[in-house]
Amino acid sequence: MEFGRFLDVVRAFESASVEYILVGGVAVNLHGIVRATEAVDFFVRPGVGNIERLKRALRSLWNDPEIEEIRPEDFELYPTLRYGPPREAFVIDILTRLGTAFRFEDLEAETLAVEGVPVRVA
Repeated sequence: MEFGRFLDVVRAFESASVEYILVGGVAVNLHGIVRATEAVDFFVRPGVGNIERLKRALRSLWNDPEIEEIRPEDFELYPTLRYGPPREAFVIDILTRLGTAFRFEDLEAETLAVEGVPVRVA
């Protein structure tokens, strides 16, 4: 995955005021443990407003009708949705919960400055 594209996604999230926390392999990398990954995992606050902001952020990067398939009500059935941006070498996993064990509100996060970009990291 090209790290610059990851930062573009975070910038778009920040610009759209998406409530997110980076988790998974990229988060581990930012904490100094090198791990190869082809997915970027974002834990997001569920709810219509935040999911609409997330979609707006994605649309600012990609002109892709598949973005409209991301619907807030789907997160009631599925805790994770995967979005594969066109012509990119990575996918974005969007999580709103991990079963009954973790919800957005349960996560602790810190903001790290990564190449001048604030990134909310678990």
